[in-house]
Amino acid sequence: MRKRAIPILIAALTWVPLVAAGQAGPTTATTKKPTSSTAHPAAARSTVSLLHPATLKLQAPAVFEAKFTTTIGDFIVQVTRAWAPRGADRFYNLVKYHFFDGAAFFRVIDGFVVQFGISARPDVSAAWEDAKILDDPVAQSNTRGMLTFATSGPNTRTTQMFISLGDNPNLDSMGFSPLGKVTTGMDVVDKLYKEYGEGQPNGNGPDQNRIQHEGKAYLEKSYPLLDTIKTAIIMPPAVPSKPAAPASKPAAGTK
Repeated sequence: MRKRAIPILIAALTWVPLVAAGQAGPTTATTKKPTSSTAHPAAARSTVSLLHPATLKLQAPAVFEAKFTTTIGDFIVQVTRAWAPRGADRFYNLVKYHFFDGAAFFRVIDGFVVQFGISARPDVSAAWEDAKILDDPVAQSNTRGMLTFATSGPNTRTTQMFISLGDNPNLDSMGFSPLGKVTTGMDVVDKLYKEYGEGQPNGNGPDQNRIQHEGKAYLEKSYPLLDTIKTAIIMPPAVPSKPAAPASKPAAGTK
């Protein structure tokens, strides 16, 4: 039987399941859409698609890698679509169209998870608020290094994600379905700034609602030490190396 949930954002009535380690699970906030927005010039090339989630419908390759360049270094995630097809497709599109560029790692709980995936742009956050995807069956365990979507309940995945900093098998039975794993740079993930702790109202860290409504400006003013994603890209498939050509034989009559 699922344990009684507790609220993480009282004003938004977002409910968070309890986990065995005593930490609130990686959940997303439910917010009202902002009344105004400001476009970000650096993302002009992808504004139309990012503001219209329904247009981002590319199917992910069976296996692919995404490289995250952050303020303290790089890490690479390898995604296996068969593990969580709906989640893999959503993640592929988010990276492909640079949704994560400029976003902060706003919740880092030592030994538990690092959470990210709220856009630096309030207009983009508002556009994706209702772009939910159905759940995937849990095919892999939430062990250290696994990449998984956060939720606010069944079938509510949108853009927020987390990487497990330790083994979190208790999240498996709650429906958190991993889609990939950090294969390079887990030492970078471990070093992401964590001193702000748990988010509000249960801690002194950032308020998810305010990140969604105010974007980068709120974090730069109130939480300036948070690490952020400079850019995230889909890495090109590795090109198989060609075998070396056999040495040519000398022509007859030559040395």
